[in-house]
Amino acid sequence: MARTREVGTLWIGGALSWLEQICLKSFVDKGQKITLFAYEPIPNMPAGVIFRDGREIIDTDDFIKYEQKNSYALFADWFRLHMIHKCPGMIWVDTDVYCHRPMDYDSDYVLGYELPGEHRVNNAVLGLPADSEILAQMLEFTSDRYAIAPFLPRKRQEMMRKQAQKGKPVHVSQQPWGVWGPMMVTHYVHALGLEAHVQSLNAFYPITFPERFKFLRRAELAEGLITPETTALHLWASNKRQLGNIHNGLPPKGSYLEKLVQETGITPALAPIKGRGNSTFEGALIDELDLESVSVAADLTGQARGFMLALHHKFDCDIQLINCNRRGKFKDGEEDWVAGYTAFLVENDVSPDRIRVIRAENELRSVDVLCNLSGFGDRHNVPFLGKFLERCLHADSRVFMDVRKGSGAFPFLKAFGTYTPLSTREEDGHPITRIRLQPKAPEVAPSDDNWDQIAQQLAGKDGWYRAGPEGHSFLFMPRDPDTLVVTFDNLDIAMTKREDRRPWGYSFIQDQGWSMLGVLAGGWTWYREPWVCAQFDALQQEGFFKQFRRVVFYGASMGGYAACAFAPAAPGCDVVAISPQSTVDRSIVPWETRYKTVWDRDFSGKYGDAAEVSHAAHRVSILYDPYEPLDAQHAARFQHPNVQHLRAPLLGHRLGSALNQMGILSPIILGALNGTLTAEDYYRLLRARRDLPRYQRELFTRAVAKGHTKLAERLGARILAQNPNRAVRIGLEALKAG
Repeated sequence: MARTREVGTLWIGGALSWLEQICLKSFVDKGQKITLFAYEPIPNMPAGVIFRDGREIIDTDDFIKYEQKNSYALFADWFRLHMIHKCPGMIWVDTDVYCHRPMDYDSDYVLGYELPGEHRVNNAVLGLPADSEILAQMLEFTSDRYAIAPFLPRKRQEMMRKQAQKGKPVHVSQQPWGVWGPMMVTHYVHALGLEAHVQSLNAFYPITFPERFKFLRRAELAEGLITPETTALHLWASNKRQLGNIHNGLPPKGSYLEKLVQETGITPALAPIKGRGNSTFEGALIDELDLESVSVAADLTGQARGFMLALHHKFDCDIQLINCNRRGKFKDGEEDWVAGYTAFLVENDVSPDRIRVIRAENELRSVDVLCNLSGFGDRHNVPFLGKFLERCLHADSRVFMDVRKGSGAFPFLKAFGTYTPLSTREEDGHPITRIRLQPKAPEVAPSDDNWDQIAQQLAGKDGWYRAGPEGHSFLFMPRDPDTLVVTFDNLDIAMTKREDRRPWGYSFIQDQGWSMLGVLAGGWTWYREPWVCAQFDALQQEGFFKQFRRVVFYGASMGGYAACAFAPAAPGCDVVAISPQSTVDRSIVPWETRYKTVWDRDFSGKYGDAAEVSHAAHRVSILYDPYEPLDAQHAARFQHPNVQHLRAPLLGHRLGSALNQMGILSPIILGALNGTLTAEDYYRLLRARRDLPRYQRELFTRAVAKGHTKLAERLGARILAQNPNRAVRIGLEALKAG
């Protein structure tokens, strides 16, 4: 009798790429239960996938690799045997196996031939009886990491014996690829006479390894090889190398992989292919970015397409293409790369009005991320980079660039900031290091533009200003003695990204006539500076907050964390926090992977865990997007009775910007700050999102991903009747074509 069983797999290596995402989600979509084992939290695991700690199967921190290929496939080969042994009935699948249709095999033996000729058996799909002889023998064989496999070529076996006799046995990590994988499985299948249990080539590998590139070609090429026998389809992760090197880490247009992406509703730009073996692709830089927000990103050399696209989809940032030559000069006409780059971005759902080509030096402005890959300091002379660093960087910018040994770039860059090496490769015999440059903190000269002077002017004769270490400061501006609003901001943003150079919420609060206490940080510190805590202690002891009938703490993201965390300084206050973190303490929220820059900070103490200490407030209003997994996990940690969760579905982490675009940020925040906002009022105002293009796109994408085709078609038609939403139009065309 046919039965559909649970499948299991393993992931080591941080965030998933879109390739793993579509494979995992395919099992969920087809109704086959799937468990992902891992040894650390996975930040972008598709909904519906069951997460389990890998230590339930093998409790270890020794993740052995095939060293020559820098691949954890060796550990995965070992892990799957123990998973099958400890989870009877569970079928192993690699994370590059796509569920074409559910596996409903009656037999506990689920494995298949991978090449014509019915000899070599692959283990990308592997099910065995937990008490079978083949599993027992493979577990015994893999218990010895220096074993000499009887299925290796005789000459290699002899060489290994000689090495062992010399006291230098060959560790499995130095042995041939597949020695604990397909080579071993093939050997024991034939040795034990289990050929009758092996599925034909068409079951899992109708597109063989030599044919694997057909997944990257026209969809019809792969479709023509898939048969009714096919259940779990191996997509061959080795394609990642070509996807990264040639296709910017994304599925090629018109390919079978793109078709699968559309079926599952995954957005590849948010999780590009980042590497394969010893190769690292530029899309991996998204994991090395330690900024909380990005408004503008610029590419100086045209070599960071995948990274720029990922930045846009993650942060909704503008993209600038700096049209200069190898000497940093701006000439008439466009560089060869600009037109193709622009077309690539537009093809991948970046609106043309979010792309700007910089054609003259006087158009250069500060940006949050500047990319200089394979450019100045590598293929071009580094001194020509100087003017771009001088004009395009602010204190919290990040520069990603390649430095060729002997180019003189490292000494040159010392004047601009400090760098962190990210990876190293060799090209034409020269080591090239990819780095992330962080500018030096600006030295502020005494002038009218000095924040100290601006703050003292804002404080006036009745207020006060206090400056502390790391650019932290407190600015009190007295107005209404009845209400005080305490806001939290980043000084660099206030000084470089706001024309009025005022703290967060200044004009809005001033218009209401309320008193304001602005707390500013000199960078992305999460206010975890002892001086800041001491200031709040002192203000509480002085009775500063008690002089006001109503005190409200207000902030977004990092500032939202602080608004909640420092609530104990004013017991009974109200808190309004947009997309806050509850803490960034790795021992409490190991799944929070976005803010590496603050991982070494101390989040203990009375102002530490915002989810816990904010119980001192009268009411805590948390605005967040429940479909942003990390934001939702933080919001879920706020469980005290004083918490009001206000959901903003599909508006993203920077939902304040989305609310502002809809024209409802002011009434929502005004109501929250003056204490009149009810949940009913909030959700009534939030109905305006129905006309927001971003929300429409996300809603349409989710309908497609959930398989609600008719609903998606009706929704898409309604959206296009309102506005020319390009992403929806393309998605609707794909639905109709399918």
